[in-house]
Amino acid sequence: MLADFGMPHFLSYLLISIHLCGLIAAVHAVLTVRTAQGALAWGLSLFFMPYLTLLPYIVFGRSRFDAYVKARRKCDEEMRQAMTSLDSKPWLAEAEAARESPLYRRLRALPKLSRLPCLANNQVKLLVNGQDTFAAIFTALSQAQKVALIQFYIVHDDELGKRMHQAMLERAAAGVQVYFLYDGIGSHALPAAYVDSLRAGGVNVSEFPTGGGILDRFQLNFRNHRKIVVVDGITGFVGGHNVGDEYMGKDPKLSPWRDTHVQIHGPVVASLQVSFAQDWFWATHELPKLVLPEHFDAGGVLCQVIPSGPADPQETGSLLFVEAIHAANERIWISTPYFIPDEALDAALRLAVLRGVDVRVMIPAHGDSKVVSAATRLYAFQAMKGGIRVFCYQPGFIHQKAMLIDSGAAIIGSANFDNRSFRLNFEINLLTVDNTFALEVEQMLNDDFKLARELQTADRKSVNVLQQFGMRVARLVSPIL
Repeated sequence: MLADFGMPHFLSYLLISIHLCGLIAAVHAVLTVRTAQGALAWGLSLFFMPYLTLLPYIVFGRSRFDAYVKARRKCDEEMRQAMTSLDSKPWLAEAEAARESPLYRRLRALPKLSRLPCLANNQVKLLVNGQDTFAAIFTALSQAQKVALIQFYIVHDDELGKRMHQAMLERAAAGVQVYFLYDGIGSHALPAAYVDSLRAGGVNVSEFPTGGGILDRFQLNFRNHRKIVVVDGITGFVGGHNVGDEYMGKDPKLSPWRDTHVQIHGPVVASLQVSFAQDWFWATHELPKLVLPEHFDAGGVLCQVIPSGPADPQETGSLLFVEAIHAANERIWISTPYFIPDEALDAALRLAVLRGVDVRVMIPAHGDSKVVSAATRLYAFQAMKGGIRVFCYQPGFIHQKAMLIDSGAAIIGSANFDNRSFRLNFEINLLTVDNTFALEVEQMLNDDFKLARELQTADRKSVNVLQQFGMRVARLVSPIL
C-alpha cells in the first residue's frame, strides 16, 4: 500500500504534518508557558525547527497541570475535615506570637503567599552534611511509635538506600504506620524489587505521578523535588539531601558532597505533615494517618513551611525569594547549585546592592550538569556587573539550598535558584526567624566561603569566544530547562 501511495508523497505529507503539529504546539506554548522567555524559546523553536523540538516539548514543555489542581482541591477539603481539631489546639496562639516578630512583619507577603502559617516555639537543628543528616533521620525513625512519613525525590538501591529500606521495614514490623513517597522520574533507577519488598513488609508505598493521560507518560516536568521526613508528628526533617551514596560523599566525581538539612521539633511539624498528606493524596487518593501532639514547650524559633509548585495560584517559588530579598537591609547570602535567576529575581538582587545590602552568591566550581553549569557561570558573570559577589565552592559539589536574610532570618529547603524550582517542580522550604539560629547559618556559610574562591573581573575576561558562545546557548535554553 505504501508503494502505491508513493514514498515521496508519504514524506511530503509527513513533513507537512510535523510542521502543522509544530505550529499548533508553538501556539500552545505561547498560551500556556508561564514565562515570556520560556514561551519565546519554545514558540520560535517549535515554529522553525519542529523536527528537533516537537518531541522535547511533549516531554518537557507543557506547563498546565489541571489534574493536579483538581486533586489538590479535593485533598484540601478532606484535609480540612481531618484536621479540624487543630482549631482547639494552641496553634492559634503560636501563629499570633509569630505575627509579633518585627522581622517577620517585614515579610508582609508571606502570610498570603503560603497557605501554611508561621508558628512560634519550634526547636531547630542545623545538619550540615550527609553523615549528620542521616544519623539524625535514622535515630528518629528507630524511635517511631505511631507514624513515619518519608518522602524523597531520589532514592537509590545502594548502601544508604538499603539502610533506609531496612529502617522502614523494621518500623513497619513494629506496628508503625510507615508511608513512603518517591518521585517516579527522580527514582527511575529504583528496582521494582525494592518497592515490592517494602509493600510485602507492610510499608505504604507510592510513586508520585504527573498524571494519568497518555501524553503524561512522557512528561518529565512537574517533578516532586521535596524531601520530607516526619516521625510521630513530633520530629521533622527538610532540606537538600536525597537517599543515595553520593549524598554521603561517596561519588568520586562530586565528592566531597556539600548539603544541608534541618531537624525540627515543634508545632510547624504539622505543616510538614500537611504538605506530605497533599502529595500522598494526589498519588493514592487516600489520606495518610496524621499525628497532632497536644502541646509543645514554650520558647524557640519562629518557623514557616512554604510548599510551592506549578499548581499554585501564584508563582510561590519565585515570589518567596523576591520577597526575602526586598526585605533585606543588611545582607542576602545565597548558596545554590544552580544560579539561573529570572528577571524579577535578578532585578531584586541588583536593587539590594544599590540599597547597600551585602549580596553574595555561592555556586559550585564544578557542577553536575554541563549545560546548567554553563548557564550558571554566565548568570554569575552578569551578576558581578551589578555588584553581586560570586563565590565558587572548591572542594566538591555544593548542593545546599540556603539563604540568609540580615541577622535574623534564613531559608533552607529543596528549591534551587532556577526556573525548574521556581515554576516546574514541587518544592518545600523552611523559613526560620531567630537571631541565634541565623548566627548558626552565618557561621556555616562563612565556613563554606573560606573554602570558596571569589570570582574576579579577570575570570570574566578570560573566557574565550567559544566558551562565551556555549554559555549564551545554555542561557538561551535555560528558561525551558
